[in-house]
Amino acid sequence: MSLHREPTPEMIKEQRIYSQFGLTDEEFAMVEKILGRLPNYTETGIFSVMWSEHCSYKNSKVLLKKFPVDGEKVLQGPGEGAGIIDIGDDQAVVFKIESHNHPSAIEPYQGAATGVGGIIRDVFSMGARPIAILNSLRFGELTSPKVRYLFEEVVAGIAGYGNCIGIPTVGGEVQFEDCYEGNPLVNAMCVGLIDHKDIQKGQAKGVGNSVMYVGATTGRDGIHGASFASEELSEESDAKRSAVQVGDPFMEKLLLEACLELIQSDALVGIQDMGAAGLTSSSAEMASKAGSGIEMNLDEVPQREAGMTPYEMMLSESQERMLIVVKKGREDEIKEIFDRWGLLSKVVGKVTDDKILRLYHKGEIAAEIPVDALAEDAPVYHKPSKEPAYYSEFQQQDNFIPPVSDVKDTLLKLLAQPTIASKEWVYDQYDYMVRTSTAVAPGSDAAVVRVRGTRKALAMTTDCNSRYLYLDPEVGGKIAIAEAARNIVCSGGEPLGVTDCLNYGNPEKPEIFWQLEKSTDGMSEACRTLNTPVIGGNVSLYNETNGVAVFPTPVIGMVGLIDDIDHITTQSFKDAGDLIYLIGETKAEFGGSELQKLVKGEYSGKAPAIDLDVELRRQKQLLTAIRAGVVQSAHDISEGGLSVAMAESIMDGNVGANITIDGEVVTDLFAESQSRFVVSVKKENQARFEQLVEATLIGEVTATPGLTIAHENGQIVLEANIEEIQEAWKGAIPCLVKSKA
Repeated sequence: MSLHREPTPEMIKEQRIYSQFGLTDEEFAMVEKILGRLPNYTETGIFSVMWSEHCSYKNSKVLLKKFPVDGEKVLQGPGEGAGIIDIGDDQAVVFKIESHNHPSAIEPYQGAATGVGGIIRDVFSMGARPIAILNSLRFGELTSPKVRYLFEEVVAGIAGYGNCIGIPTVGGEVQFEDCYEGNPLVNAMCVGLIDHKDIQKGQAKGVGNSVMYVGATTGRDGIHGASFASEELSEESDAKRSAVQVGDPFMEKLLLEACLELIQSDALVGIQDMGAAGLTSSSAEMASKAGSGIEMNLDEVPQREAGMTPYEMMLSESQERMLIVVKKGREDEIKEIFDRWGLLSKVVGKVTDDKILRLYHKGEIAAEIPVDALAEDAPVYHKPSKEPAYYSEFQQQDNFIPPVSDVKDTLLKLLAQPTIASKEWVYDQYDYMVRTSTAVAPGSDAAVVRVRGTRKALAMTTDCNSRYLYLDPEVGGKIAIAEAARNIVCSGGEPLGVTDCLNYGNPEKPEIFWQLEKSTDGMSEACRTLNTPVIGGNVSLYNETNGVAVFPTPVIGMVGLIDDIDHITTQSFKDAGDLIYLIGETKAEFGGSELQKLVKGEYSGKAPAIDLDVELRRQKQLLTAIRAGVVQSAHDISEGGLSVAMAESIMDGNVGANITIDGEVVTDLFAESQSRFVVSVKKENQARFEQLVEATLIGEVTATPGLTIAHENGQIVLEANIEEIQEAWKGAIPCLVKSKA
């Protein structure tokens, strides 16, 4: 129970209490000017969360404007709970990705679980039924007991929430680097389906309409969560566990079903998830988007704990809550829906015409703030940018070919690298078959989920190689988009659009802002070339621990449309006798590669080059061939190069492969040149495939499981049986994830 006396407005200013909330002196002066007076404690808290980077994007908004956000199929771009893209037949796909990095660093199970819960609400608040969850995870090296603990608990949290709510977790990625040791990245993505007629928006329209609170009660968990996510982690961060929410997936399941029933009622005007900044952001943003105001009586807010103050109620980030606006006089109809699902629903306010967020508590005005000042008119900064010294040094380095004395041993060591190794330990904890629409489960280039009642399917992936972005943010940004699109195409899909999660260090450091600036340049150019508009996402800055920043990690969530389920393609070779083709040229490019890490233990030099026009041409050719029915399997070549891609293509143990290379062995097998694919084709389709795709025939699928690589000079470069390959690839992570901190 809250017994402390809140500071007076004068104390807040004199003692600079606002600075503890993350407001600068200049920002507090702006608040004072906007209000024409000093803010009280509740108002100070409200401004601090709404003006935090997590809610306002004040340090990144200038860069986000570069992204292409429109397209002929885009039905909803950035600005709502999730983006929406048309997939034909009056259906659309809804998707969004968000971060829960800081909470996961100090309370990994609940941090990850509530990240999943929040992104699911973003999707069903649009009126869509969630059909799939994906994630993108980054941790330090698994040699650290603390990292192993974080890894185990984050995976358990994702599984615990997703499995309980009954939405399949179908895909994702996990990577390990030193820079994530103290600040793991936990990004969650949700994909949903919707009929065009059911699309909802988070707007508080119609003067006099009722504002209703639905879902779980409000407690003191998660207070100042948005502000916590907008500062660096430090030794004191553990003390902020109250900023981590606690999730209840069973409550969320009820809320999901109730809201999907609710959207069929014409009494509903607007709906929004109470996510970051809780009741504050949902009310202020819904009013600002509609050009209206909202008046609320906080005495009516369902409270889980006694004696909650206006400050606590407005800043709580308790989970499984929604704010809705309903037509005046129709409240009982809405209450009846939520009663039937065993959920709370309460009228807490009304829509006004004065563009003010006005809060009452115990008969007195607790806060009175212009809504636009909290939302659209939050301060925007363009921080100083400076090229880091390491970048110019790397750009001047010649291409370095790591020394390799034993090709087979090197391949097996690469397969055992945690970033490359099998993630079965992770996805076996997820229920990826619930709802029975999953056509391609985790482990291939992209997950595929069927669209029930049609011949269509959706391919979906999360992707980002942060090592390339560290070496060259602009080139790395292009590669992140291109590789995600490659994964979609390899699965038989046409890339539709992007949701991104931009994870970076402290933007107030010029070198970090430069990384953000350059990578968004690269991503924007790639999105335009590949016709993948950015329809939403999340920015997560201040990912630093004790001054050490993570690599720039703009995780790309991408969805593609497979227009006929017959076109669904996977990475595994299928039948002995099939021909193996290489699409693309291989160059001596090892900057940021897994081989460079294996040999040198660090990254340096230039990132692999990418020509986006070449990338687009190859993707289009391959997709055309897949749709023509002449491709048996397709796999993009990424970490570890051609040798790892070949091993992954035979990993299920049904068949093997013999291939021949003609260049420098280390380069041909381990370089990470871009825009490349390994494809298998039936012999009878050889002529047709070669008509459609520029590719080089390099070998054949064999009946004997295993991999043989020869040089055109007749020398056998590598021979490995399937047991050796599988043991290296499958044994890496389970043997490491055993101890807790």
